[in-house]
Amino acid sequence: MLTLSLLDLKQSISSWRLWTLLGWLEIRQRYARSRVGPFWLTISMGVMIGSLGMVYGTLFGQKMDEYLPFLASSIVLWGLFSQSVNEGSVAYISGASYIRQVPTPKLIFILQVVWRNLIVLAHNFVIVIGLLVIYGVKSWETLPIFIPGLLVYLLNVLWIAMLTGLLSARFRDLPQIISALLQVAFYITPIIFRPDALNRFAFIVEWNPLAYLIEIVRAPLIGQMPSMLAWQVTIGMAVIGWPIALLMTGRYLKRLPYWV
Repeated sequence: MLTLSLLDLKQSISSWRLWTLLGWLEIRQRYARSRVGPFWLTISMGVMIGSLGMVYGTLFGQKMDEYLPFLASSIVLWGLFSQSVNEGSVAYISGASYIRQVPTPKLIFILQVVWRNLIVLAHNFVIVIGLLVIYGVKSWETLPIFIPGLLVYLLNVLWIAMLTGLLSARFRDLPQIISALLQVAFYITPIIFRPDALNRFAFIVEWNPLAYLIEIVRAPLIGQMPSMLAWQVTIGMAVIGWPIALLMTGRYLKRLPYWV
């Protein structure tokens, strides 16, 4: 089972020209004949961050030069996670015609989803860079930690998308459940509010693995070093999650054409 899934993963990665091209074409098709193109993503995200920043920054009594970079990096990075998991849950279902007719590696569809959302992240990250330029980089020493943090983040996004995509192909109600759960997760994860803002209910953050996942990529951008606990939790998630996702994929890979 594990050998089969590893072989599919290897073949999928080797076909990187296919899934990167498909992901890019999907973005271009979505904004065909638009003068601004994919930067509509940046504009809409910028308006949302500005609105939320003014409202919640005032409600929480935050300094804008600290809160806006925190909020922008949180929302932009959460978008990568939530969209990849949401779209990953229907990746096999959306690619049903290809899966039934063409003997392509199956994990191509998951890699395409994550790649597409990485392109979206690149467009939206312009906002984070702009705010860092306006308000200044808090710490040049922590900034390079963003790269390994993003790699760990992506590793976790990939195995979660693999698992949700496989299970959703079998249980068609699951995408709606996943979407609802992600909405709940958004509100209980420190994205709009700071991790230390809950006081008596701090356990909501302490026992939330997504809080640590966001921390390892957000903290370096706002001049903080991710905690050792955050690294342990997120790396542990990847170490445990990947074998489970690969085993499940290897076991049910041949059933996908019948499920979709």
